[in-house]
Amino acid sequence: MTRIPFDLMKSTIKQAFLNAGMPEAKADICAQIHTESSRDGVYSHGLNRVERFVDYIGKGWVDVHAEPSLENSLSNIEIYNGNLGPGILNALFAMNRATEIAAKHGLGMVSLNNTTHWMRGGAYGWQAAGKGFAAICWTNTESCMPVWGGKSEAIGNNPFIMAVPRKEGHVVLDMAMSQYSYGKLQVTRLKDQKLPYPGGFDQEGNLTDNPGEIELTRRILPMGYWKGSGFAVMLDLFSALLSGGLTTAKIDKAGLGSCGSCCQVFIAIDPLRFNSGEFVEQAIADTIAQIKLSEMAEGVNEIYYPGEQSLKTRAENLKSGIPVNDGVWAKVMELATIG
Repeated sequence: MTRIPFDLMKSTIKQAFLNAGMPEAKADICAQIHTESSRDGVYSHGLNRVERFVDYIGKGWVDVHAEPSLENSLSNIEIYNGNLGPGILNALFAMNRATEIAAKHGLGMVSLNNTTHWMRGGAYGWQAAGKGFAAICWTNTESCMPVWGGKSEAIGNNPFIMAVPRKEGHVVLDMAMSQYSYGKLQVTRLKDQKLPYPGGFDQEGNLTDNPGEIELTRRILPMGYWKGSGFAVMLDLFSALLSGGLTTAKIDKAGLGSCGSCCQVFIAIDPLRFNSGEFVEQAIADTIAQIKLSEMAEGVNEIYYPGEQSLKTRAENLKSGIPVNDGVWAKVMELATIG
């Protein structure tokens, strides 16, 4: 397994973005987030997503020079048009504004319409938690998953994130509405592995743990079957209603690629406005202690709280280098070639 130092990976990704026409400051921030995603083990939305993002820029689906513009302000709620700017930059801006509003009012909400793929959604939960705020955020997407009972794509997998700050390590949940994201399917396929549990349907309509077969049919499985399907529908509707933007049905018609002209919602909460610091820390400690004391199922060596494995992977990859697929790394280096 090839491992790449953090700084080398970031500088290579940054150069690829510069070659694609991004201004230096924006290329630096986007490269940082992509590298942090791979550092934390979310390879599908880190290094592995660089080539696709460069392709979006080339096709005009992302305007590298665009900035979010304010459309409406309602006390502790703000609505922005993302103007099809880089999704990472728009999302960082929106979560930062949400935390600024929450610092003043206790709770702040910022929604975005007409934005683009935010890559790893968990990045914005970690961002808020790092500043001491609890956070909830989500996005809608183009249709990439069948509604429960259907065979064709009709709903988005609409990633949903929750984060709670904690001194010993933030508690962060980052999940799509599908059992596995398409990025996870890609990573597993590239490793020539099977999924831990069935993640979708094969061409005969049977549940399968073969990621390549699911990528071919695009019949990815909603998490919790009908529950994940319904959750995805509601997140889509709330995304559009809170931002004045497009639903999945309209995103499909816009034809701007993956998550083109999508909507996102960012909620930040200052927990110390409602409770003492001691109460917050004790509530988290009690919850984690109970999780850790659970009787483990056969074959399980450790039980993790949400975000704990990311912290563990982060430490390992900073020490030993970030593992890469050699083919993906070669392509990114090619995109970063000067001259």
